[in-house]
Amino acid sequence: MKTIYKVKKPTKRDQRVAKKSYQILTEQIRKINSLQPEIEIEETKEKIKIPYSALKLLNEILKAMAQGKLISIVPIATEVTTQYAAEMLGCSRPHLVKLLNEGIIAHAKVGKHRRIKYEDVLQFKTKMKQQQKKNIIAIMNADEELGLYDT
Repeated sequence: MKTIYKVKKPTKRDQRVAKKSYQILTEQIRKINSLQPEIEIEETKEKIKIPYSALKLLNEILKAMAQGKLISIVPIATEVTTQYAAEMLGCSRPHLVKLLNEGIIAHAKVGKHRRIKYEDVLQFKTKMKQQQKKNIIAIMNADEELGLYDT
C-alpha cells in the first residue's frame, strides 16, 4: 500500500464537492442490494465492481472531507516505528521504549529496530484514555467529598 506523507487539509472547493457527493452516495447506498455493486466512471464510461464495504468506506471519507478533516487510511496489520507510535500516543520515544521493554505494549524486533503493530498502539491508547477518565472521575469525587465544590 502506498503511503502518502504530504497530507493536506481539503480545500473549500474539495469540501463542497465532497459534501454533495456524500449526500448523493448516502442515498444511493441505501438502494443497493448487492455485495459488489457496479459503478461507472462518467468520463471514461468504464464500469467497475467495488466491494460494498469499500463503497461505505468511500462514503465515510467523503463525509470527513466535507467537514474539512484530514484523512488517514492505515491497514490494521501495519507496523510502525517507535517514533511514529510515540507521536500517536503523545509521549516521548524514550518513554514508549520503556513501555515496550516492560511488556506493556507488544512489539517485535527487526535487527536493532523495534516495530509495533498499529492496532496494538491504538488499543493501548484506548486503554490509556479509559484509565485517564476513571482517574479524573475519582479526583472529582474526592474533591466533592472534601467539599471543594461548595461555595
